[in-house]
Amino acid sequence: MAFAVSRAGTTRLTLHGGSDTTACNEAEADLAETLEALVAEGQLTDWEIADAEVYEHPTAPFDPYTIALAVEVTVTVDADDADAAAEEGMAAIEAALAGTDAEPDDDASSPTVEPI
Repeated sequence: MAFAVSRAGTTRLTLHGGSDTTACNEAEADLAETLEALVAEGQLTDWEIADAEVYEHPTAPFDPYTIALAVEVTVTVDADDADAAAEEGMAAIEAALAGTDAEPDDDASSPTVEPI
């Protein structure tokens, strides 16, 4: 049986930006590009950036911003039941995001599992 497994979390990107708005917009664009590439590779089936806000302002001129982005990603897995799907989906999400800027912090949610 096929299941859609989703997980929401927060990721942080550090970058230079001219203002709060441009830094948030640039962080969203960078993260969207990363997530879209993972969809194109077949590692994710869907994603959504829910929010972007300044986590840490620059402390001096030319210092970077740290932007916190709320993101949810989804994978599709075949499993016998919802519990197995949750395990397989979490492993697939972690593998897809490993080593990318989209890797969530420790405050990521438990997976949401829905039959397809």
